[in-house]
Amino acid sequence: MYYDHKRKNGKNSSAYYYLPGLLRFYGPAWHLRKLLKKKLASIEKRPDRDYIIDRVNYYNKLSPGADLGVNPSRLSNLSVIKGKSTYVLDTQEYSRWFPKKLRWNCRFGDVTQVPEVPSIVKSRPINGDNANSVLLNLDKKRHFIFLDDKHRFNEKENRCIFRGKIDYKPNRILFMEQFFGHPKVEAMALMAKSEEFQKWNTMEQMTLWYHLKYKYIMALEGNDVASNLKWVMSSNSVAISSKMVYETWFMEGRLVPGKHFIEVKPDFSDLLEKLEYYDAHPEEAQAIARNANEYVEQFLDPERETLISLAVLDKYFTMTGQR
Repeated sequence: MYYDHKRKNGKNSSAYYYLPGLLRFYGPAWHLRKLLKKKLASIEKRPDRDYIIDRVNYYNKLSPGADLGVNPSRLSNLSVIKGKSTYVLDTQEYSRWFPKKLRWNCRFGDVTQVPEVPSIVKSRPINGDNANSVLLNLDKKRHFIFLDDKHRFNEKENRCIFRGKIDYKPNRILFMEQFFGHPKVEAMALMAKSEEFQKWNTMEQMTLWYHLKYKYIMALEGNDVASNLKWVMSSNSVAISSKMVYETWFMEGRLVPGKHFIEVKPDFSDLLEKLEYYDAHPEEAQAIARNANEYVEQFLDPERETLISLAVLDKYFTMTGQR
């Protein structure tokens, strides 16, 4: 499910997120468990059946006989946890369709390492054996934001913008050291705590809409993925990123440099060169923005997203010998 109710700053509304989520969490779900088999069977009759199965297998790479380890939790033990309530509500949106006696492992938060046992996570490393990291669309309120950009690409400023938290994030610190105050880049830090970085702070309340006046928007990974990447790719601006290390439900591992975003070196040494190139070739930059918009569209069908999520969990319980 996606929450299209935006606050004035462009972010998802807490009221429209938490109220339905809490009603689902404390409401009855026996009727959904009765419908589950029919719901999953409907995938076979859909014209996009192969697409759905492909995404299910991308998110869930488990093989038969996957071992849950010594201390998995029952679905019935899921409870609202302080500081992790969005993860719990997003997980329970789909787990409530399944028998409460089933067992699983969940790791909530910004997960950057593959768990030792099959676990439901929001994020995982793109490379290497990441089969134990089974992706669900968690923390949607913060991460799955899409914007309706009213500004055409050629109406935007030929500049790049970055806003973000930088403490303990070496890549973002490196970026700020090079481009703070640069005429081609509007770069400011948000709530930098370290005294040495406070010179980069801005106290101005910046909306997501403000970013859209620029042709280029930096999407720099933080604790895991760049949380702004989804809404940037839904706009008519172009995302700029170094090679991505982590991925979420958005399947960042399937994004193609030069097609969906502009890729720069990890040290940003070629950023100005890339900006100069795309300023001289605006049709190529616009093509990237269009491709990004098309990529985003695959996530905008709520019914299909629900089917994929249920199938991911069904495969989890099947591969661990419970169904």
